[in-house]
Amino acid sequence: MCGIVGYAGSAPASEKPLEVCLQGLKRLEYRGYDSAGVALVAPGMNTVVFRKKAGRLSNLVNQIKRTPMPDATVGIGHTRWATNGAPSDVNAHPHISQDGKIALIHNGIIENAQQLKFDLQAEGYSFSSGTDTEVAAKLLGKIANQVIEEKGEPDLFEALRRVSRMLTGAFTLLAVDVRQPQIVVGARHDSPLVVGLGDGENFLGSDVAAFVAYTKQALELGQDEAVCISGTDVTVTDFDGNAVDAKPFTVDWDASASEKGGWDSFMDKEIHEDPEAVKNTLLGRVDLDGRLNLDELHISEDVFRSIDKIIVVACGTASYAGLVAKYAIEHWVRIPVETELASEFRYRDPILTPRTLVVAISQSGETMDTLMALRHAREQGSRVLAICNTQGSSIPRESDAVLYTHAGPEIAVASTKAFLAQITAAYLLGLYLAQVKGTMYRDEISNTLEALAAMPPKIQRVIDTQSDVVKDTARRMVNAHSFLFLGRHVGYPIALEGALKLKEIAYTFTEGFAAGELKHGPIALVDEGEPVVVIVPPARGRNILHAKVMSAIEEVQARGAFTIAVAEEGDENVADVADVVFWRPECPTLMSPLVDVVPLQLFAMDMATLKHYDVDKPRNLAKSVTVE
Repeated sequence: MCGIVGYAGSAPASEKPLEVCLQGLKRLEYRGYDSAGVALVAPGMNTVVFRKKAGRLSNLVNQIKRTPMPDATVGIGHTRWATNGAPSDVNAHPHISQDGKIALIHNGIIENAQQLKFDLQAEGYSFSSGTDTEVAAKLLGKIANQVIEEKGEPDLFEALRRVSRMLTGAFTLLAVDVRQPQIVVGARHDSPLVVGLGDGENFLGSDVAAFVAYTKQALELGQDEAVCISGTDVTVTDFDGNAVDAKPFTVDWDASASEKGGWDSFMDKEIHEDPEAVKNTLLGRVDLDGRLNLDELHISEDVFRSIDKIIVVACGTASYAGLVAKYAIEHWVRIPVETELASEFRYRDPILTPRTLVVAISQSGETMDTLMALRHAREQGSRVLAICNTQGSSIPRESDAVLYTHAGPEIAVASTKAFLAQITAAYLLGLYLAQVKGTMYRDEISNTLEALAAMPPKIQRVIDTQSDVVKDTARRMVNAHSFLFLGRHVGYPIALEGALKLKEIAYTFTEGFAAGELKHGPIALVDEGEPVVVIVPPARGRNILHAKVMSAIEEVQARGAFTIAVAEEGDENVADVADVVFWRPECPTLMSPLVDVVPLQLFAMDMATLKHYDVDKPRNLAKSVTVE
């Protein structure tokens, strides 16, 4: 959702605060937004200087060029994804206190904003926007003045803590005050905020991408914690003012990793990083004796042995990674695995016990539905293990254990390389459980790990050999009004993921189905020329499954469908029947999702590009969904 940047330096007023805010917001564009703004403060100012503009960040930059901003010592910046109030200049952040001395930016939803607004209006406060954020800004201005009356001097940090205790909902708040031009203060509740530690300067951001160009040293902020940064100091407390020892960490990628590096789009770059994402997620997981050693899992082996059920909670693409994991883990570990949409999980009164392991999958680590699901699971006494790509984020911090995917920053809104890394991490978890529980022999685990380690070159081969035929097929299909995607076994979640990609960035109506459901309704949608994409399993070892899927291809072709198959090299049956084939190298069935999804990622990207859509920032979507 919203992107947040804060900067405090120890040097005299300069252009640096504005530079950091604009560069940070540029790197946070992938989160999705509809407006942008900045606020600056320096000694001698009587009121905060701010600019804000609806639309892309470039609109704000152009406005600043027309009406330049002064040098400053501190600054805050924001990209907004509308939740309260339509996208517009007036609803954009920052919002300003009644006296103009404080600027505030906000990510999240303040659920009691209406009542607070009513109370403030009764006291004579006026409002110009339709946002809950302006309510927080006016309230902070009021409380800040009360603190001055009590203490005889300004204390924005104390004022923000008091305001935070008055709010309900989910929020990250950042604020600056002209009466304290050396500090930026922040607070978080159910919304992300991380601190960057520099030399003579410090940073705040909704994630580390906001400041990674300046420092790799960071601090995690916990739930219901507040922070005050200056150029030389960082203070972290809870909302009551009690000191907190924040946990430091080092960012394991640099700013260049979050740049296009010559690619036409971030999505194109990240698809080409699929092999590396899988390879990096596997690195360092096996000890010298050939045993899986997952150091991040701070859950004892005895607890893992006691697990009798796994529930995977996730949203969107991550949920399809969980569905792939279900097939593998049940096969290897022989315990039931359920895959739940995190948004539905806690509303159906799930059966959870201390012997249930809940696996929360999230690229950003801030997906609010997944975060609320894991909290519910822990309240019921279940252990939670996170599979995540982002250090210092909320989901790993609130889980009992974490497996990091090491895919590197994923900027494009539509997930690609993180999906493959999530599947890989889930496979590692399944094999580790099989090792601990003794459900597989040591050589079986070793052979499976070898097969997994052999996948990156096979993924690369798909990219190298299939890109042209995928692009040619996209040209043929660019005017299609709808698509059907079909798959069986592990091909089913890949069909769902392929359909989702086409929806997300090519804005084409698509549906994914289990191929066995074709006769139970979906076949009614098939008429002359309807594109149907089919994930075909290998014939080796599962010939019955292969034959069933081939039958589905023949059924839709008989009704005039244009069939696109994803199949194993050398499958002559598919070559004879399908109109187009995207070929994958030979690999074990359970590994096939790692190669099957790649041409579907390329296909969605090519379709969107041919339609002249923004591949990286599709309409109405945000990279990190931090509200329910």
